Amino acid sequence: MLGARIAYPAALVAASVLLSSCGGGIPRDTRAEWRDRAEAQCMASGQVRAAPYVSQVPAIRGQSACSIAAPLRVSATQGGRVQVSPPALIGCPMTVALSRWVENSVQRAAFRQFQQPVVEIKQISSYSCRGRNSKSTGKLSEHSFGNALDVAGFTLADGQQITVVKGWWRGSAREKAFLREAFAGACRDFYTVLGPGSDRQHYNHFHVDLLVTNVTKGGKHYCRPQPTGGLFAAVEDDDPVSTASVKPIPFMGPPESEFQRPAFTLGPN
Repeated sequence: MLGARIAYPAALVAASVLLSSCGGGIPRDTRAEWRDRAEAQCMASGQVRAAPYVSQVPAIRGQSACSIAAPLRVSATQGGRVQVSPPALIGCPMTVALSRWVENSVQRAAFRQFQQPVVEIKQISSYSCRGRNSKSTGKLSEHSFGNALDVAGFTLADGQQITVVKGWWRGSAREKAFLREAFAGACRDFYTVLGPGSDRQHYNHFHVDLLVTNVTKGGKHYCRPQPTGGLFAAVEDDDPVSTASVKPIPFMGPPESEFQRPAFTLGPN
């Protein structure tokens, strides 16, 4: 489990100020009311508690609607056994989802292919005040709300490093199988997942986020490339990639009136 006291590292507070005061070219957007409720309910649930590797920092209120009500600095997950490098600045729901993905999918794939655990996740973007695909028009990215993470690689216990940019297309058979199984698992644990082959922006990482939209409502998941057949033939048959039976993170979603369904039901994952 995590610790008992919330700390406020000065360095990360300073970094959050810089991030929240980023320059021009940011789409004008609004922060939906449900986001604050989602973060508050997640924090109140007790699924995330402070520890040496998880600490809360002051709220971020940046340009446009860029913001995190209860930002968390996450430098490791899985009881501190899996480092997150560099430390990620994300919200509570994303912290819960990351832990679940690592435990249920990433480690399972690592033991299946390499008979050893992953000890480090390399991320290249957590909180970042910007538009989707860094565009200056349209909607803000989920990175702007601490509700997304870009994962570029993994380190195994023996020091072997597996990167998305090299391993997805040109890696060994085991590296390809590991990355595809981890990706398929992400398609179960997050709402939107983009990887190599989805578009030119995601050639070198997995983008994962928790936004519930018209595309992902009703428990559906938007996953590109789709984790079925072809590239995913190496994923074991006994690990189906269907998302039908996966319970969503209970803290994420728009108001009930938008999709006519309960939005913030707390309960076990």
